Amino acid sequence: MKSESITYIQAKNKLLSFNLGELLHYRDLIWLFVKRDLANSYKQTILGPIWIIINPLLSTGVFTIIFSVIAGISTDGVPPFLFYMSGNVLWGFFSANLNKGAGTFIGNARIFGKVYFPRLVMPIANMIFNFINYLMQTALYVVLVVIFALTGNSVHPNWLILLTPVLVLQTALLGMGIGLIVSSITTKYRDLNVLVGFGISLLMYITPVVYPISKAPLGLGSLLLLNPVAPIVETYRYAFLGSGAFHWVYWLVSVAVTALIVFFGLVVFHKVEKNFIDTV
Repeated sequence: MKSESITYIQAKNKLLSFNLGELLHYRDLIWLFVKRDLANSYKQTILGPIWIIINPLLSTGVFTIIFSVIAGISTDGVPPFLFYMSGNVLWGFFSANLNKGAGTFIGNARIFGKVYFPRLVMPIANMIFNFINYLMQTALYVVLVVIFALTGNSVHPNWLILLTPVLVLQTALLGMGIGLIVSSITTKYRDLNVLVGFGISLLMYITPVVYPISKAPLGLGSLLLLNPVAPIVETYRYAFLGSGAFHWVYWLVSVAVTALIVFFGLVVFHKVEKNFIDTV
């Protein structure tokens, strides 16, 4: 006789009952959402997934013209194109996770209202999708670093490249954590969603994406490094290009802030997911 499996779905009343282990049972669903996003992202486009590579090249070209050629901002002796692409690739990964995470509830209200699955499945699937894009862009970036280094440019990769997996994971979690907080707030206050794009743009300009920390006015550099994204970008750039410095104290502070943001994001997300259908 065939045994039947029964699954009981109960309300999670405890504030910290995240049950992250439950996500393992939905790994196939996570991958299904990733494949869906990959298929839909560049549907009905001429160049298709090639846009994943073209986008950072175009934006890096614009940054090079505006900030290096026109504004004349120094890049600490590093080829400007590599300098801007370094910040651009990592910042793009962070902002993509933040944007996707911020739209978790509102963007998926229909499917959330029809079937049960852990709501964290969606932001995790988004993070994996963004990571695939990041890998493709990073592959191009590494090729450019090697080419510039072999042609005698001032490019000096160092052992901190070994920290890259940690930096990338921290970037993803920080973006997702902030996104979860924003998503939880905007289920009730929709007008705040309009400010997300502006907030991301503002955050980019207080992050050393288009300028080196060394060129910040006296005292302002330390203040800018309190932005949790800044030490990640600076360390990432220093690891691949040898530009700037490894501000390890500020980076450790950034790690601690990231952990707090992710924890708070999970708490708020967990609290809102129980009744968000009534407010969306």
